[in-house]
Amino acid sequence: MNRISFALTAVLLTFATSSLSQTKSPDVSKLDPAMGTNKKAAANLDWHDVTKWGVEGRGWGDQERKRWFDRFPAKAEGKVPPAVWSLSRDSAGMMMRFKTDAASIHARYKLAKSNIAMPHMPATGVSGVDLYARDENGKWKWVQVTKPAAQTVEQMIISGLAPGNREYAAYLPLYNGIESLEIGVPKGAKFEGLAPRAKPVVFYGTSITHGACASRPGMVHTAILGRRLDMPVINCGFSGNGRMDAAVGELLIDLDAAAYVIDCLPNMQPAM
Repeated sequence: MNRISFALTAVLLTFATSSLSQTKSPDVSKLDPAMGTNKKAAANLDWHDVTKWGVEGRGWGDQERKRWFDRFPAKAEGKVPPAVWSLSRDSAGMMMRFKTDAASIHARYKLAKSNIAMPHMPATGVSGVDLYARDENGKWKWVQVTKPAAQTVEQMIISGLAPGNREYAAYLPLYNGIESLEIGVPKGAKFEGLAPRAKPVVFYGTSITHGACASRPGMVHTAILGRRLDMPVINCGFSGNGRMDAAVGELLIDLDAAAYVIDCLPNMQPAM
C-alpha cells in the first residue's frame, strides 16, 4: 500500500469510527416491550422483597449464608469441593410463591454474575425468572419469563391478566446467582407472599439436575416434577460435580426431606 492509499484509508476509518460513536443504541423496549420497563408504569408499582416471605428450594433454614439466595449455607465452604461450593451459589431450583389480583406482574432483580447466557444455553434459562400460575382446576400453567440483557433486570413479566386473585410461582435462574429480588404489582393490587412448604423432595446430581440446558428455569425436570407432585423441591445439582461427595451427604442429611433422589452416575468413573 503506497502513502496516499494508506492516508486515505486512515481518513475513512476515522470518519466511520466518528459516525458510529455518534449513533445512539436502539431503545430495546421499542423493539420488544418485554426487554424494557414502562417508566410510567414502574412509578406506580408496589415492590415486594422476596426475602420477607421466603423461597422454596432454599434448605438449611436460617443458617448463615454468604448470600441470601445461595443454595448451601456458609458452613459448606471449605468442606465441599471448591467447584461444588462455587456452583452452589447459583439459585437453581429456588421458587417463590405468591397470590395477587394484579393485572400486571413485574420483576426487579440483580444477578451475581455478568455471564447472562452461555454458548449452549439461553439467557432465559441461565438468568431468567420464570412465572407460572394456577388455573381454576389447580393446575400450573406457564405465564412468561424475563429476558435479561444485563446484571440488573427490571422488567414487566406480563400484563393484561384476567381479573381474579390467583396463586403464582416464579422460578429463579439456573446458572446465575441472585443478589436481590423483588416482585412488583400496580399500587392498590392485593399481594400476599406464600411461605415455603415443608418436606421437600431433595435432588442431588449432575448438570442434568442442575438445569442444563433448559430454556427456562421452570423446565428443568426437578421443577416439572415439583409441579406434578405439587411438592416443594430442593435442587442440589452441580454441573460436572455430582460425585457422591461425603461432605455433600453430610449436608443433605440435615434436611427434613420427604424423599431423596440421587442421580450422580453421569459424573462418576468406575473407581468412584
